Amino acid sequence: MSEFVDKVVLVTGAGRGTGRSIAMAFAARGAIIAANDISPVNLDQSVERITSTGGVAKDYVFDIAKLMPVKAMLDQIMNDWGRIDVLVNSASVEPKAPILEMDEWDWRRTIDVNLSGPFFTMQSVGIIMSQQGGGVMVNITSSPGHAHVLEDSPAYVASKMGLIGLTCAAAREFADHDIRVNAVCPSGIEAAMTVSQSQEQGQIRELLAGISQERSGDVEGVVGLVLSLCYRAASHITGQVIC
Repeated sequence: MSEFVDKVVLVTGAGRGTGRSIAMAFAARGAIIAANDISPVNLDQSVERITSTGGVAKDYVFDIAKLMPVKAMLDQIMNDWGRIDVLVNSASVEPKAPILEMDEWDWRRTIDVNLSGPFFTMQSVGIIMSQQGGGVMVNITSSPGHAHVLEDSPAYVASKMGLIGLTCAAAREFADHDIRVNAVCPSGIEAAMTVSQSQEQGQIRELLAGISQERSGDVEGVVGLVLSLCYRAASHITGQVIC
């Protein structure tokens, strides 16, 4: 039996892409999924995929870029499930515009979603986890090396590099509360896979079989690493940025 059975896992950005894949993987291992996204249409599809295969999931449509909606979402999750064991910050936006052409709204919205959002969720969930005796947080970010090849994405790059720093700072601060915080970078993931993680790839591919546009090595690698970082066997790993 998986150690994730009946654990409550909050996944932001669970309506599509990597967030959806991560939510499906945890659900397949018995976790209760608190699925968050700003779009109810996408989120409904994710929840339906999980529940149609016997998993447990509930949608929480909130904009995590603002503190008050984050607090309202967590109030609902706590009322529904009573705890949060794992937080995965996967919500992300990436407007395409070079520095000389980017408008203020795109810049601010990217920083708000990609950096302020994880700060608000980590801060608020951190309080909950510290009161319940611990937990695990994983942030989906981007490697510094990957940033050099991204074109017309200055706001995205800035926000993801900031998230790396926030991950390391939170890991230090939360360690005394038995809360582990790590980051996973999609680019170049397969080179960092361990043997035990590789053994899960067959199961992960099956979980992603219905998401043809997401059948990439990067997505499978991210899912495998996120799961591995949340196992008890990884209880000594915190403050790491795995690229």
